[in-house]
Amino acid sequence: MLCCMPGVAFVPALLVSWSSAAFIISYAIAVLAGHVEPFVPYISDTGTKPPESGVFGFMSNISALLASITMYIRYLLIEKQNESSHFVRSSCNMFTLCVGLMGCTGMGIVATFQELAVPSVHDIGALVAFGSGVLYITLQSIISYKSCPRWNTYFVCHIRMAISVISCIAFIPMIVFASKISMTKIDWTPGEKDYTYHFMSAICEWTVAFGFIFFFLTFIRDFQRFSVRISTEIHEE
Repeated sequence: MLCCMPGVAFVPALLVSWSSAAFIISYAIAVLAGHVEPFVPYISDTGTKPPESGVFGFMSNISALLASITMYIRYLLIEKQNESSHFVRSSCNMFTLCVGLMGCTGMGIVATFQELAVPSVHDIGALVAFGSGVLYITLQSIISYKSCPRWNTYFVCHIRMAISVISCIAFIPMIVFASKISMTKIDWTPGEKDYTYHFMSAICEWTVAFGFIFFFLTFIRDFQRFSVRISTEIHEE
């Protein structure tokens, strides 16, 4: 049996669309329900209380799955290109995939363990998701430069590296400011203790999150030239 998919650009496109919707829908429900202030809450704050917690958990887990599939296809694409060009070591490509899958696991932890229910597990998951995610897009940016000019244009490489740099810059203050917050809560109001730390950390968090989304958006064109063939052989004895 041979199943052929001519082009897989729909995978990163679906990932970008679904992830954007996950953030926006859970945010809108949380704000309309009065659970968070509309001005820059943490992403996790918008998925902590019912009913938005169910939407956030379900959609985020699907996003983690789509991201895993996208990363694996990207790995296969680089392996195929590398057969003729030899622009990157296979071990480096595999390491990059493992880093990305680790980030997806962290996202699954964030979606499953709500911020107020199990804060320590949630925070570890968030740290793994954002840290691995930033490292993954940085490594992918470097690999993209190595594949120029045959497999990528320098324009696309510059965009990917710019997104990676911005995400790296935002990731550090996100962690620093979050570490200075002395309480775990979601209903922040301006002027209260630690609000400034929360506000700055939340801005950085949204920056990194949408950095990931825009980065995967750049995969769409590459995936248009790639098809996945799955072959299953059945032997009778």
